[in-house]
Amino acid sequence: MIQRLLDGPTVPYDKAGHERSSALLSLLRYLYAIEYRFVTISPASHRRVLARRVGQPGHSLHDVLGWSMPFGPGTIDPQVESLLRNAGALDEAGSGMYRSRVRVSAVHHRLFLHSAYPTDAEDAVFLGPDSYRFADLVSRELARTPLAPAARIVDIGTGSGVGAIVAADMTPAAEVFMTDINSRALELAQVNAQAAGLAITAREGRNLDGFDGLVDLAIANPPYVIDPARRAYRDGGEQKGGQISLEMTRSALSALKPGGQCILYTGSAIVNGADLLKAALVDLAIELDCRLRYDELDPDVFGEELENPDYQDVDRIAVVAAIMTKPSA
Repeated sequence: MIQRLLDGPTVPYDKAGHERSSALLSLLRYLYAIEYRFVTISPASHRRVLARRVGQPGHSLHDVLGWSMPFGPGTIDPQVESLLRNAGALDEAGSGMYRSRVRVSAVHHRLFLHSAYPTDAEDAVFLGPDSYRFADLVSRELARTPLAPAARIVDIGTGSGVGAIVAADMTPAAEVFMTDINSRALELAQVNAQAAGLAITAREGRNLDGFDGLVDLAIANPPYVIDPARRAYRDGGEQKGGQISLEMTRSALSALKPGGQCILYTGSAIVNGADLLKAALVDLAIELDCRLRYDELDPDVFGEELENPDYQDVDRIAVVAAIMTKPSA
Protein backbone atom coordinates (compact mmCIF):
# COMPACT_ATOMS: atom_id res chain seq x y z
CA MET A 1 0.00 0.00 0.00
CA ILE A 2 1.25 3.49 -0.80
CA GLN A 3 1.19 6.01 2.00
CA ARG A 4 1.35 9.76 1.45
CA LEU A 5 3.86 11.20 3.90
CA LEU A 6 2.64 14.76 3.86
CA ASP A 7 -0.97 13.82 4.54
CA GLY A 8 -0.33 11.01 6.97
CA PRO A 9 -3.06 8.43 6.27
CA THR A 10 -2.80 5.62 3.80
CA VAL A 11 -4.11 6.52 0.36
CA PRO A 12 -5.75 3.46 -1.26
CA TYR A 13 -5.78 2.88 -4.99
CA ASP A 14 -9.14 3.36 -6.68
CA LYS A 15 -10.70 0.41 -8.48
CA ALA A 16 -9.00 1.25 -11.77
CA GLY A 17 -5.66 1.51 -10.01
CA HIS A 18 -6.12 -1.88 -8.39
CA GLU A 19 -7.03 -3.47 -11.72
CA ARG A 20 -4.04 -1.84 -13.41
CA SER A 21 -1.61 -2.98 -10.72
CA SER A 22 -3.11 -6.47 -10.67
CA ALA A 23 -2.62 -6.85 -14.43
CA LEU A 24 0.95 -5.55 -14.22
CA LEU A 25 1.70 -7.93 -11.37
CA SER A 26 0.34 -10.83 -13.44
CA LEU A 27 2.50 -9.64 -16.34
CA LEU A 28 5.67 -9.71 -14.24
CA ARG A 29 4.83 -13.11 -12.79
CA TYR A 30 4.29 -14.48 -16.28
CA LEU A 31 7.59 -13.00 -17.48
CA TYR A 32 9.38 -14.59 -14.53
CA ALA A 33 7.81 -17.92 -15.48
CA ILE A 34 9.04 -17.76 -19.08
CA GLU A 35 12.49 -16.50 -17.95
CA TYR A 36 12.26 -13.19 -19.79
CA ARG A 37 15.42 -11.07 -19.52
CA PHE A 38 16.38 -7.71 -21.01
CA VAL A 39 19.19 -5.29 -20.14
CA THR A 40 18.33 -1.62 -20.58
CA ILE A 41 21.08 0.58 -21.96
CA SER A 42 21.54 4.35 -21.90
CA PRO A 43 19.04 6.55 -23.80
CA ALA A 44 21.75 7.60 -26.26
CA SER A 45 22.64 3.99 -27.06
CA HIS A 46 18.95 3.03 -27.20
CA ARG A 47 18.37 5.75 -29.78
CA ARG A 48 21.22 4.42 -31.92
CA VAL A 49 19.87 0.88 -31.83
CA LEU A 50 16.36 2.00 -32.83
CA ALA A 51 17.83 4.07 -35.68
CA ARG A 52 18.82 0.80 -37.36
CA ARG A 53 15.20 -0.35 -37.38
CA VAL A 54 13.26 2.76 -38.34
CA GLY A 55 9.84 1.86 -39.75
CA GLN A 56 10.07 -1.77 -38.67
CA PRO A 57 7.46 -3.26 -36.32
CA GLY A 58 8.43 -5.25 -33.27
CA HIS A 59 7.79 -8.99 -33.16
CA SER A 60 9.46 -10.27 -29.99
CA LEU A 61 8.95 -9.49 -26.30
CA HIS A 62 12.38 -7.84 -26.34
CA ASP A 63 11.21 -5.59 -29.18
CA VAL A 64 8.03 -4.58 -27.34
CA LEU A 65 8.99 -4.63 -23.65
CA GLY A 66 12.66 -3.78 -24.06
CA TRP A 67 13.14 -1.60 -27.12
CA SER A 68 9.66 0.03 -26.98
CA MET A 69 8.95 -0.76 -30.62
CA PRO A 70 5.41 -0.62 -32.05
CA PHE A 71 3.74 -3.93 -32.84
CA GLY A 72 0.66 -5.21 -34.61
CA PRO A 73 -2.17 -6.99 -32.77
CA GLY A 74 -1.59 -10.72 -32.55
CA THR A 75 2.13 -10.56 -33.35
CA ILE A 76 3.51 -11.08 -29.82
CA ASP A 77 2.77 -13.55 -27.02
CA PRO A 78 -1.04 -13.30 -26.61
CA GLN A 79 -0.82 -13.53 -22.81
CA VAL A 80 1.49 -10.51 -22.69
CA GLU A 81 -0.65 -8.52 -25.11
CA SER A 82 -3.79 -9.28 -23.08
CA LEU A 83 -2.18 -8.28 -19.78
CA LEU A 84 -0.82 -5.05 -21.25
CA ARG A 85 -4.30 -4.24 -22.52
CA ASN A 86 -5.90 -5.05 -19.16
CA ALA A 87 -3.36 -2.80 -17.45
CA GLY A 88 -4.20 0.11 -19.76
CA ALA A 89 -0.56 0.01 -20.84
CA LEU A 90 -1.01 0.15 -24.60
CA ASP A 91 -0.99 3.31 -26.71
CA GLU A 92 -2.05 3.53 -30.35
CA ALA A 93 1.01 4.01 -32.54
CA GLY A 94 -0.72 4.61 -35.90
CA SER A 95 -1.44 2.29 -38.82
CA GLY A 96 -3.22 -0.14 -36.52
CA MET A 97 -0.12 -0.59 -34.38
CA TYR A 98 0.30 -0.37 -30.61
CA ARG A 99 3.17 0.52 -28.29
CA SER A 100 3.65 -0.54 -24.68
CA ARG A 101 3.73 2.23 -22.10
CA VAL A 102 6.09 0.19 -19.94
CA ARG A 103 9.37 -1.61 -20.32
CA VAL A 104 10.54 -4.59 -18.29
CA SER A 105 14.21 -5.06 -17.49
CA ALA A 106 16.24 -7.53 -15.44
CA VAL A 107 18.56 -6.25 -12.71
CA HIS A 108 20.45 -8.97 -10.91
CA HIS A 109 17.85 -11.78 -10.80
CA ARG A 110 14.79 -9.54 -10.51
CA LEU A 111 12.44 -7.98 -13.09
CA PHE A 112 11.46 -4.31 -13.01
CA LEU A 113 8.67 -2.38 -14.69
CA HIS A 114 9.68 1.11 -15.79
CA SER A 115 8.65 3.70 -18.36
CA ALA A 116 8.77 3.16 -22.12
CA TYR A 117 11.40 4.84 -24.26
CA PRO A 118 11.71 7.78 -24.68
CA THR A 119 11.30 8.88 -21.06
CA ASP A 120 10.08 12.39 -21.83
CA ALA A 121 7.20 12.68 -19.35
CA GLU A 122 7.53 14.57 -16.08
CA ASP A 123 6.47 11.43 -14.15
CA ALA A 124 8.63 9.00 -16.13
CA VAL A 125 10.04 6.09 -14.15
CA PHE A 126 13.65 5.64 -15.22
CA LEU A 127 15.86 2.57 -15.19
CA GLY A 128 19.20 2.33 -16.97
CA PRO A 129 22.93 1.67 -16.52
CA ASP A 130 22.99 3.69 -13.28
CA SER A 131 20.41 1.28 -11.85
CA TYR A 132 22.74 -1.67 -12.46
CA ARG A 133 25.71 0.09 -10.89
CA PHE A 134 23.56 1.20 -7.94
CA ALA A 135 22.37 -2.37 -7.40
CA ASP A 136 25.96 -3.60 -7.47
CA LEU A 137 27.03 -0.92 -4.97
CA VAL A 138 24.23 -1.71 -2.50
CA SER A 139 24.92 -5.43 -2.80
CA ARG A 140 28.65 -4.95 -2.31
CA GLU A 141 28.28 -2.66 0.71
CA LEU A 142 25.74 -4.93 2.44
CA ALA A 143 28.08 -7.89 1.93
CA ARG A 144 30.91 -5.81 3.39
CA THR A 145 28.90 -4.56 6.40
CA PRO A 146 25.94 -6.90 7.06
CA LEU A 147 22.98 -5.48 8.96
CA ALA A 148 21.30 -6.93 12.00
CA PRO A 149 18.23 -9.07 11.15
CA ALA A 150 15.76 -6.51 12.52
CA ALA A 151 17.32 -3.54 10.70
CA ARG A 152 15.30 -0.72 9.19
CA ILE A 153 16.22 0.35 5.64
CA VAL A 154 14.92 3.19 3.49
CA ASP A 155 15.51 3.78 -0.22
CA ILE A 156 15.07 7.52 -0.83
CA GLY A 157 13.79 8.49 -4.29
CA THR A 158 13.35 4.82 -5.13
CA GLY A 159 12.17 5.17 -8.75
CA SER A 160 11.45 1.63 -9.95
CA GLY A 161 12.53 0.23 -6.58
CA VAL A 162 15.89 -1.28 -7.54
CA GLY A 163 17.75 -0.26 -4.39
CA ALA A 164 14.98 -1.26 -1.99
CA ILE A 165 14.51 -4.65 -3.64
CA VAL A 166 18.23 -5.46 -3.70
CA ALA A 167 18.51 -4.47 -0.03
CA ALA A 168 15.43 -6.52 0.90
CA ASP A 169 16.81 -9.53 -0.95
CA MET A 170 20.03 -9.36 1.06
CA THR A 171 18.38 -8.70 4.44
CA PRO A 172 15.16 -10.78 4.42
CA ALA A 173 14.17 -9.98 8.01
CA ALA A 174 14.68 -6.21 7.68
CA GLU A 175 11.88 -3.65 7.58
CA VAL A 176 12.29 -1.91 4.22
CA PHE A 177 10.74 1.34 3.01
CA MET A 178 10.90 3.18 -0.29
CA THR A 179 9.98 6.81 -0.86
CA ASP A 180 9.49 8.98 -3.92
CA ILE A 181 7.71 12.17 -4.97
CA ASN A 182 6.41 10.36 -8.05
CA SER A 183 3.24 8.34 -7.38
CA ARG A 184 3.64 6.53 -10.72
CA ALA A 185 7.12 5.39 -9.67
CA LEU A 186 5.80 4.10 -6.36
CA GLU A 187 3.01 2.20 -8.10
CA LEU A 188 5.46 0.40 -10.38
CA ALA A 189 7.99 -0.11 -7.56
CA GLN A 190 5.31 -1.71 -5.41
CA VAL A 191 4.36 -4.10 -8.23
CA ASN A 192 8.06 -4.90 -8.75
CA ALA A 193 8.43 -5.72 -5.06
CA GLN A 194 5.29 -7.86 -4.96
CA ALA A 195 6.38 -9.81 -8.02
CA ALA A 196 9.70 -10.46 -6.26
CA GLY A 197 7.80 -11.77 -3.21
CA LEU A 198 9.06 -8.95 -0.98
CA ALA A 199 7.12 -6.93 1.58
CA ILE A 200 8.29 -3.33 1.14
CA THR A 201 6.35 -0.28 2.32
CA ALA A 202 6.04 2.50 -0.29
CA ARG A 203 5.47 6.08 0.83
CA GLU A 204 4.99 9.20 -1.23
CA GLY A 205 6.91 12.32 -0.21
CA ARG A 206 10.08 14.31 -0.76
CA ASN A 207 13.16 12.67 0.74
CA LEU A 208 12.16 11.67 4.30
CA ASP A 209 9.67 14.43 5.06
CA GLY A 210 7.41 13.14 7.82
CA PHE A 211 9.20 9.80 8.09
CA ASP A 212 8.78 8.29 11.57
CA GLY A 213 11.63 6.71 13.48
CA LEU A 214 15.29 6.13 12.74
CA VAL A 215 16.89 3.72 10.27
CA ASP A 216 20.02 1.60 10.18
CA LEU A 217 20.62 2.17 6.49
CA ALA A 218 19.55 4.83 4.02
CA ILE A 219 20.33 4.40 0.33
CA ALA A 220 19.82 6.81 -2.56
CA ASN A 221 20.41 7.03 -6.29
CA PRO A 222 19.31 10.62 -7.04
CA PRO A 223 19.28 12.36 -10.43
CA TYR A 224 22.51 14.24 -11.08
CA VAL A 225 22.43 15.86 -14.51
CA ILE A 226 21.20 19.34 -15.36
CA ASP A 227 17.91 18.88 -17.20
CA PRO A 228 16.71 21.99 -19.08
CA ALA A 229 13.15 20.60 -18.87
CA ARG A 230 13.52 20.26 -15.07
CA ARG A 231 11.96 16.78 -15.02
CA ALA A 232 12.08 15.53 -11.44
CA TYR A 233 13.35 12.03 -12.29
CA ARG A 234 16.32 13.48 -14.18
CA ASP A 235 17.22 16.95 -12.89
CA GLY A 236 19.89 17.14 -10.18
CA GLY A 237 19.25 20.83 -9.55
CA GLU A 238 21.76 23.57 -8.87
CA GLN A 239 25.46 23.12 -8.11
CA LYS A 240 25.99 21.54 -11.53
CA GLY A 241 23.44 18.84 -10.78
CA GLY A 242 24.61 18.10 -7.23
CA GLN A 243 21.86 19.82 -5.27
CA ILE A 244 19.44 16.88 -5.02
CA SER A 245 22.25 14.52 -4.02
CA LEU A 246 23.20 16.82 -1.15
CA GLU A 247 19.57 17.26 -0.06
CA MET A 248 18.97 13.50 -0.01
CA THR A 249 22.20 12.86 1.88
CA ARG A 250 21.43 15.45 4.55
CA SER A 251 17.92 14.01 4.93
CA ALA A 252 19.31 10.47 5.18
CA LEU A 253 21.88 11.38 7.80
CA SER A 254 19.24 13.04 9.95
CA ALA A 255 17.33 9.74 10.07
CA LEU A 256 20.24 7.42 10.86
CA LYS A 257 20.59 5.61 14.15
CA PRO A 258 23.98 5.87 15.89
CA GLY A 259 26.35 3.74 13.84
CA GLY A 260 23.94 3.87 10.88
CA GLN A 261 25.09 4.25 7.32
CA CYS A 262 24.09 6.13 4.17
CA ILE A 263 24.97 4.73 0.75
CA LEU A 264 24.83 7.39 -1.95
CA TYR A 265 25.23 6.53 -5.63
CA THR A 266 25.26 9.58 -7.87
CA GLY A 267 27.22 11.66 -10.35
CA SER A 268 29.48 14.65 -9.89
CA ALA A 269 30.50 17.42 -12.27
CA ILE A 270 34.28 17.78 -12.44
CA VAL A 271 35.22 21.43 -13.08
CA ASN A 272 38.87 22.28 -13.84
CA GLY A 273 39.86 19.02 -12.17
CA ALA A 274 37.84 19.70 -9.01
CA ASP A 275 35.11 17.35 -7.80
CA LEU A 276 32.36 19.72 -6.67
CA LEU A 277 30.18 17.12 -4.96
CA LYS A 278 33.07 15.57 -3.05
CA ALA A 279 34.00 18.97 -1.62
CA ALA A 280 30.40 19.56 -0.50
CA LEU A 281 30.11 16.08 1.06
CA VAL A 282 33.38 16.57 2.95
CA ASP A 283 31.95 19.77 4.42
CA LEU A 284 28.71 17.96 5.30
CA ALA A 285 30.58 15.10 6.98
CA ILE A 286 32.52 17.58 9.10
CA GLU A 287 29.36 19.49 9.99
CA LEU A 288 27.48 16.37 11.09
CA ASP A 289 30.50 14.51 12.52
CA CYS A 290 30.22 11.57 10.12
CA ARG A 291 32.86 9.39 8.52
CA LEU A 292 33.02 9.63 4.72
CA ARG A 293 34.34 7.09 2.24
CA TYR A 294 34.25 8.40 -1.31
CA ASP A 295 35.05 6.52 -4.52
CA GLU A 296 34.90 7.42 -8.20
CA LEU A 297 33.26 4.44 -9.93
CA ASP A 298 33.31 5.66 -13.53
CA PRO A 299 35.24 8.73 -14.72
CA ASP A 300 33.05 9.62 -17.69
CA VAL A 301 29.29 9.14 -18.19
CA PHE A 302 26.63 11.04 -20.15
CA GLY A 303 29.32 12.70 -22.28
CA GLU A 304 26.62 14.05 -24.59
CA GLU A 305 25.47 16.33 -21.75
CA LEU A 306 28.68 18.35 -22.09
CA GLU A 307 27.15 19.91 -25.22
CA ASN A 308 24.55 21.54 -22.94
CA PRO A 309 25.45 25.23 -22.32
CA ASP A 310 25.03 24.61 -18.58
CA TYR A 311 28.10 22.37 -18.76
CA GLN A 312 30.37 24.70 -20.70
CA ASP A 313 32.95 24.81 -17.87
CA VAL A 314 32.65 21.11 -16.91
CA ASP A 315 35.45 18.66 -17.81
CA ARG A 316 33.44 15.50 -17.32
CA ILE A 317 30.63 13.88 -15.30
CA ALA A 318 31.84 11.11 -13.02
CA VAL A 319 29.83 8.41 -11.28
CA VAL A 320 30.68 8.31 -7.58
CA ALA A 321 29.82 6.45 -4.40
CA ALA A 322 29.74 8.13 -0.99
CA ILE A 323 29.44 5.97 2.12
CA MET A 324 28.72 8.07 5.20
CA THR A 325 28.62 6.55 8.68
CA LYS A 326 27.18 8.14 11.79
CA PRO A 327 29.23 7.74 14.98
CA SER A 328 28.10 5.04 17.38
CA ALA A 329 26.58 6.21 20.64
